[in-house]
Amino acid sequence: MTIQSLYTAATGMQAMETKLDVVANNLANINTTAFKRDRANFEDLFYRHMAYPGVRDANDQPTAVGTQVGLGVRVMSTQTDQRQGSMKQTGRDLDVAIEGRGYLPVLDPQSQQRFYTRAGNLDINANGQLVMGSAQTGRLLDPPIQIPQDAMAIVINSNGQVLVKQPQNPQLQQVGQIELAQFVNPDGLLKLGENLYEETDASGPVTLSQPGLDGVGILRQGSLEASNVEPVHELIDLITTQRAFELNSQAIQAGDQVLQQLANLRRY
Repeated sequence: MTIQSLYTAATGMQAMETKLDVVANNLANINTTAFKRDRANFEDLFYRHMAYPGVRDANDQPTAVGTQVGLGVRVMSTQTDQRQGSMKQTGRDLDVAIEGRGYLPVLDPQSQQRFYTRAGNLDINANGQLVMGSAQTGRLLDPPIQIPQDAMAIVINSNGQVLVKQPQNPQLQQVGQIELAQFVNPDGLLKLGENLYEETDASGPVTLSQPGLDGVGILRQGSLEASNVEPVHELIDLITTQRAFELNSQAIQAGDQVLQQLANLRRY
Protein backbone atom coordinates (compact mmCIF):
# COMPACT_ATOMS: atom_id res chain seq x y z
CA MET A 1 0.00 0.00 0.00
CA THR A 2 2.95 2.32 -0.67
CA ILE A 3 0.87 4.25 -3.17
CA GLN A 4 -1.50 5.21 -0.35
CA SER A 5 1.39 6.84 1.51
CA LEU A 6 1.83 9.23 -1.41
CA TYR A 7 -1.78 10.41 -1.18
CA THR A 8 -1.66 10.58 2.62
CA ALA A 9 1.46 12.74 2.60
CA ALA A 10 -0.10 14.89 -0.13
CA THR A 11 -3.03 15.73 2.16
CA GLY A 12 -0.50 16.84 4.76
CA MET A 13 1.17 19.15 2.23
CA GLN A 14 -2.19 20.61 1.24
CA ALA A 15 -3.13 21.21 4.89
CA MET A 16 0.22 22.88 5.61
CA GLU A 17 -0.24 25.05 2.52
CA THR A 18 -3.55 26.30 3.90
CA LYS A 19 -1.99 26.95 7.30
CA LEU A 20 0.80 28.86 5.59
CA ASP A 21 -1.85 31.04 3.92
CA VAL A 22 -3.41 31.74 7.33
CA VAL A 23 -0.07 32.64 8.92
CA ALA A 24 0.84 34.85 5.96
CA ASN A 25 -2.48 36.70 6.28
CA ASN A 26 -1.86 37.25 9.99
CA LEU A 27 1.58 38.71 9.32
CA ALA A 28 0.28 40.83 6.44
CA ASN A 29 -2.30 42.43 8.77
CA ILE A 30 0.03 43.04 11.68
CA ASN A 31 -0.61 46.79 11.41
CA THR A 32 -4.31 46.59 10.47
CA THR A 33 -6.51 48.41 12.96
CA ALA A 34 -8.36 46.00 15.30
CA PHE A 35 -7.40 42.95 13.20
CA LYS A 36 -7.93 39.58 14.92
CA ARG A 37 -5.54 36.78 14.07
CA ASP A 38 -6.79 33.45 12.72
CA ARG A 39 -5.77 29.91 13.61
CA ALA A 40 -6.02 26.87 11.35
CA ASN A 41 -7.46 23.72 12.96
CA PHE A 42 -6.92 20.23 11.55
CA GLU A 43 -8.67 16.87 11.70
CA ASP A 44 -7.65 13.40 10.61
CA LEU A 45 -9.38 11.72 7.68
CA PHE A 46 -10.99 8.30 7.35
CA TYR A 47 -9.18 5.20 8.58
CA ARG A 48 -8.60 1.91 6.85
CA HIS A 49 -9.66 -0.73 9.38
CA MET A 50 -7.57 -3.82 8.80
CA ALA A 51 -8.72 -5.29 12.12
CA TYR A 52 -11.41 -3.83 14.33
CA PRO A 53 -10.70 -3.42 18.05
CA GLY A 54 -12.54 -5.86 20.29
CA VAL A 55 -12.84 -8.69 17.77
CA ARG A 56 -12.65 -12.24 19.14
CA ASP A 57 -9.38 -14.10 18.87
CA ALA A 58 -8.88 -17.83 18.42
CA ASN A 59 -9.66 -18.40 22.10
CA ASP A 60 -12.85 -16.33 21.88
CA GLN A 61 -11.32 -13.48 23.87
CA PRO A 62 -11.83 -9.82 22.83
CA THR A 63 -8.73 -8.11 21.52
CA ALA A 64 -7.56 -4.93 23.19
CA VAL A 65 -6.71 -2.95 20.09
CA GLY A 66 -7.23 -3.07 16.36
CA THR A 67 -5.22 -2.24 13.26
CA GLN A 68 -6.28 1.12 11.89
CA VAL A 69 -4.27 3.08 9.33
CA GLY A 70 -5.06 6.74 8.82
CA LEU A 71 -5.53 8.26 5.37
CA GLY A 72 -4.34 11.78 6.01
CA VAL A 73 -5.40 15.17 7.31
CA ARG A 74 -7.45 18.17 6.27
CA VAL A 75 -8.24 21.65 7.53
CA MET A 76 -11.25 21.46 9.85
CA SER A 77 -11.78 25.19 10.33
CA THR A 78 -10.14 28.54 10.91
CA GLN A 79 -10.94 30.20 14.22
CA THR A 80 -10.50 33.84 15.13
CA ASP A 81 -8.59 34.89 18.21
CA GLN A 82 -10.97 37.38 19.82
CA ARG A 83 -8.52 38.63 22.43
CA GLN A 84 -8.21 42.37 22.95
CA GLY A 85 -5.52 44.15 20.99
CA SER A 86 -3.32 46.74 22.65
CA MET A 87 -4.44 50.38 22.79
CA LYS A 88 -2.56 52.80 20.56
CA GLN A 89 -2.79 56.43 21.62
CA THR A 90 -3.41 58.74 18.65
CA GLY A 91 -4.76 61.91 20.28
CA ARG A 92 -7.26 62.32 17.43
CA ASP A 93 -10.79 63.24 18.51
CA LEU A 94 -12.50 60.97 15.97
CA ASP A 95 -10.46 57.88 16.83
CA VAL A 96 -12.28 55.52 19.22
CA ALA A 97 -11.12 52.14 20.44
CA ILE A 98 -13.47 49.50 21.84
CA GLU A 99 -12.19 48.19 25.15
CA GLY A 100 -13.98 44.89 25.64
CA ARG A 101 -16.62 43.15 23.56
CA GLY A 102 -18.60 44.76 20.80
CA TYR A 103 -18.61 46.09 17.24
CA LEU A 104 -19.50 49.42 15.70
CA PRO A 105 -22.58 49.08 13.43
CA VAL A 106 -22.22 50.81 10.05
CA LEU A 107 -24.56 51.14 7.07
CA ASP A 108 -23.61 50.45 3.48
CA PRO A 109 -24.80 53.43 1.37
CA GLN A 110 -25.87 51.29 -1.60
CA SER A 111 -27.54 48.21 -0.13
CA GLN A 112 -28.47 49.86 3.19
CA GLN A 113 -27.25 46.66 4.79
CA ARG A 114 -25.74 46.80 8.25
CA PHE A 115 -22.14 45.68 8.72
CA TYR A 116 -19.95 45.64 11.81
CA THR A 117 -16.40 46.71 12.56
CA ARG A 118 -13.98 47.22 15.43
CA ALA A 119 -11.91 49.74 13.50
CA GLY A 120 -12.76 53.06 15.12
CA ASN A 121 -10.85 55.43 12.84
CA LEU A 122 -13.91 57.59 12.16
CA ASP A 123 -14.24 60.74 10.08
CA ILE A 124 -16.84 63.32 9.00
CA ASN A 125 -18.20 63.33 5.45
CA ALA A 126 -19.29 66.37 3.42
CA ASN A 127 -22.78 66.13 4.96
CA GLY A 128 -21.41 66.38 8.49
CA GLN A 129 -22.12 62.72 9.36
CA LEU A 130 -19.80 60.35 11.20
CA VAL A 131 -18.49 57.66 8.84
CA MET A 132 -15.77 55.03 8.68
CA GLY A 133 -12.41 56.42 7.60
CA SER A 134 -12.50 54.73 4.20
CA ALA A 135 -11.39 56.10 0.84
CA GLN A 136 -13.59 53.67 -1.11
CA THR A 137 -17.06 53.80 0.50
CA GLY A 138 -18.75 56.25 2.84
CA ARG A 139 -20.29 53.94 5.43
CA LEU A 140 -22.25 55.82 8.10
CA LEU A 141 -22.42 54.87 11.74
CA ASP A 142 -25.75 53.29 12.67
CA PRO A 143 -27.65 55.08 14.15
CA PRO A 144 -26.39 58.11 12.15
CA ILE A 145 -24.77 60.98 14.02
CA GLN A 146 -24.79 64.53 12.63
CA ILE A 147 -21.95 66.85 13.61
CA PRO A 148 -22.79 70.59 13.43
CA GLN A 149 -20.71 72.54 10.96
CA ASP A 150 -19.65 75.06 13.61
CA ALA A 151 -18.49 72.42 16.09
CA MET A 152 -15.26 73.57 17.73
CA ALA A 153 -14.55 70.36 19.63
CA ILE A 154 -15.91 66.81 19.67
CA VAL A 155 -16.00 64.66 22.79
CA ILE A 156 -16.91 60.96 22.74
CA ASN A 157 -17.52 59.60 26.23
CA SER A 158 -16.77 56.08 27.33
CA ASN A 159 -20.52 55.36 27.31
CA GLY A 160 -20.81 56.40 23.66
CA GLN A 161 -22.28 59.88 24.03
CA VAL A 162 -21.10 62.23 21.27
CA LEU A 163 -20.84 65.83 22.53
CA VAL A 164 -19.82 68.98 20.67
CA LYS A 165 -18.82 72.46 21.70
CA GLN A 166 -20.21 75.34 19.65
CA PRO A 167 -19.24 79.03 19.66
CA GLN A 168 -22.61 80.31 20.90
CA ASN A 169 -22.79 77.84 23.80
CA PRO A 170 -19.97 77.20 26.28
CA GLN A 171 -21.63 73.97 27.42
CA LEU A 172 -21.15 70.67 25.62
CA GLN A 173 -24.23 69.56 23.70
CA GLN A 174 -25.06 65.94 22.94
CA VAL A 175 -25.65 65.30 19.23
CA GLY A 176 -25.76 61.51 19.16
CA GLN A 177 -25.28 58.16 20.86
CA ILE A 178 -22.89 55.47 19.61
CA GLU A 179 -24.17 51.92 20.12
CA LEU A 180 -22.20 48.69 20.13
CA ALA A 181 -23.29 45.36 18.71
CA GLN A 182 -22.51 41.98 20.20
CA PHE A 183 -23.17 38.38 19.17
CA VAL A 184 -23.47 35.06 20.94
CA ASN A 185 -20.76 33.59 18.67
CA PRO A 186 -18.42 36.24 17.24
CA ASP A 187 -16.42 33.49 15.50
CA GLY A 188 -19.47 32.89 13.31
CA LEU A 189 -19.36 36.35 11.73
CA LEU A 190 -18.63 36.47 8.02
CA LYS A 191 -15.43 38.36 7.21
CA LEU A 192 -15.87 40.68 4.25
CA GLY A 193 -12.56 42.52 4.19
CA GLU A 194 -12.22 46.28 4.70
CA ASN A 195 -12.36 45.60 8.47
CA LEU A 196 -16.03 44.58 8.11
CA TYR A 197 -18.06 41.66 9.45
CA GLU A 198 -21.55 40.45 8.53
CA GLU A 199 -24.12 38.67 10.66
CA THR A 200 -24.77 34.99 9.88
CA ASP A 201 -26.86 32.17 11.29
CA ALA A 202 -23.72 30.89 13.04
CA SER A 203 -23.08 34.19 14.83
CA GLY A 204 -26.60 34.47 16.17
CA PRO A 205 -28.78 37.60 16.10
CA VAL A 206 -27.26 40.97 16.87
CA THR A 207 -27.88 42.74 20.17
CA LEU A 208 -27.37 46.50 20.31
CA SER A 209 -26.46 48.18 23.59
CA GLN A 210 -24.90 51.36 24.86
CA PRO A 211 -21.20 51.00 25.67
CA GLY A 212 -20.67 49.75 29.20
CA LEU A 213 -24.08 48.02 29.41
CA ASP A 214 -25.22 44.42 28.84
CA GLY A 215 -21.69 43.07 28.75
CA VAL A 216 -20.33 45.21 25.90
CA GLY A 217 -17.13 47.21 26.21
CA ILE A 218 -16.54 50.91 26.55
CA LEU A 219 -15.08 53.47 24.15
CA ARG A 220 -11.71 55.17 24.46
CA GLN A 221 -11.49 58.45 22.57
CA GLY A 222 -8.15 59.33 21.03
CA SER A 223 -7.08 55.69 20.74
CA LEU A 224 -7.21 52.83 18.28
CA GLU A 225 -7.12 49.11 18.93
CA ALA A 226 -4.03 47.53 17.42
CA SER A 227 -3.89 44.11 15.82
CA ASN A 228 -3.56 41.22 18.28
CA VAL A 229 -1.05 39.45 16.01
CA GLU A 230 2.11 38.47 17.90
CA PRO A 231 5.06 38.44 15.45
CA VAL A 232 7.13 35.95 17.43
CA HIS A 233 4.24 33.50 17.67
CA GLU A 234 3.53 33.80 13.94
CA LEU A 235 7.19 33.31 13.02
CA ILE A 236 7.30 30.14 15.12
CA ASP A 237 4.15 28.92 13.37
CA LEU A 238 5.77 29.80 10.05
CA ILE A 239 8.86 27.70 10.83
CA THR A 240 6.91 24.70 12.13
CA THR A 241 4.58 24.84 9.12
CA GLN A 242 7.53 24.89 6.74
CA ARG A 243 9.16 21.93 8.50
CA ALA A 244 5.92 19.97 8.47
CA PHE A 245 5.57 20.63 4.74
CA GLU A 246 9.14 19.40 4.19
CA LEU A 247 8.53 16.24 6.23
CA ASN A 248 5.45 15.39 4.17
CA SER A 249 7.41 15.95 0.97
CA GLN A 250 10.11 13.61 2.29
CA ALA A 251 7.43 11.00 2.97
CA ILE A 252 6.40 11.27 -0.68
CA GLN A 253 10.02 10.86 -1.74
CA ALA A 254 10.38 7.81 0.50
CA GLY A 255 7.23 6.26 -0.96
CA ASP A 256 8.52 6.95 -4.45
CA GLN A 257 11.83 5.26 -3.65
CA VAL A 258 10.04 2.17 -2.33
CA LEU A 259 7.95 2.01 -5.50
CA GLN A 260 11.11 2.33 -7.55
CA GLN A 261 12.69 -0.57 -5.69
CA LEU A 262 9.59 -2.66 -6.27
CA ALA A 263 9.66 -1.82 -9.98
CA ASN A 264 13.31 -2.84 -10.18
CA LEU A 265 12.64 -6.30 -8.71
CA ARG A 266 11.80 -7.61 -12.20
CA ARG A 267 15.47 -7.20 -13.12
CA TYR A 268 16.55 -9.83 -10.64
